[in-house]
Amino acid sequence: MASPVYHGGDLTQARAAHPDAPEPWLDLSTGINPLPYPVPPLPPEDWTRLPEAARVAALEEVAAEAFGVADPAAVVATPGTQGAIQMLPRLMPGATAGILGFTYQEHAHAWREAGRSVAVVDTLADLARFDVALVVNPNNPDGRLVAADALAAFALDAAADGRRLIVDEAFVDVLDREASLAPRLPLPGAVVLRSFGKTWGLAGLRLGFVLAEAGFAARLRAAFGPWSVAGPALTIGAAALADSDWLAATRTRLGRDAARLAALLAAAGLAVVGGTPLFRLAAGDGAAAVLARLGAAGIHVRRFPHDPRLLRFGLPGDEPAWARLAAALATS
Repeated sequence: MASPVYHGGDLTQARAAHPDAPEPWLDLSTGINPLPYPVPPLPPEDWTRLPEAARVAALEEVAAEAFGVADPAAVVATPGTQGAIQMLPRLMPGATAGILGFTYQEHAHAWREAGRSVAVVDTLADLARFDVALVVNPNNPDGRLVAADALAAFALDAAADGRRLIVDEAFVDVLDREASLAPRLPLPGAVVLRSFGKTWGLAGLRLGFVLAEAGFAARLRAAFGPWSVAGPALTIGAAALADSDWLAATRTRLGRDAARLAALLAAAGLAVVGGTPLFRLAAGDGAAAVLARLGAAGIHVRRFPHDPRLLRFGLPGDEPAWARLAAALATS
């Protein structure tokens, strides 16, 4: 059996390690927007009827507009991007998969579980020797950003040799549109993953999107089968993706809050070494002590077993949460 992949967002281990910590815990271990999109009223039919294909298509049209994709047929709504991560190895040929840098570990896990040889490399050029190349952009956890033009050029070269490029853009919605590969689609052999739960703060809704050439998109729809996206997700997703004013205001707020978080971490003696507007990656020789101190205060942040000097901090959602984090970081 393969080793489990470590994630943030699971408070079970944190509570076991710190049974006397105050409740409720403040969970900063994920990169999820702590101030979610306001959920609109849901019609009863969202709960009582099977989702109709026309409603799924309508959501995909809204998503295509939001992501800058010219052809809605190239957009596939999925029950979260995690399901797509696990589905893609079943639909793509090739014996080898290359992944750019340390990143979200479910990608490597999914391809290994599918029997592929997986390697992690340091540069985009290094990915050219693999049947499937995978880039998380911006990267989780360090925020590394590969220019969309460079990814587009790589995809074209890869397609000429029968190779594929997958770009996971889970955190790109908080950046300018120019950061995304999506507006450059369709590109032969290129597949883009887009998350909904991160930026819109509704991870429990389980909604994501895959962007690809229309032919591959049709295969992916067939693989997921009918009714894969729930009725409430269709209503909420369509409203949220069409609300450009909310997204613009959210980007402004997240930028301001990310800077505030970086200042707190620096004052606590941690060096901010990367991140996105939704999280900050910090490093320091005292990171293990900071982790223990935060745990005792009932604050959960993302640790990295491969490097105990690293900690990733999500954003607090309100002033009491900011004050709680500041107090815990200031404790010597």
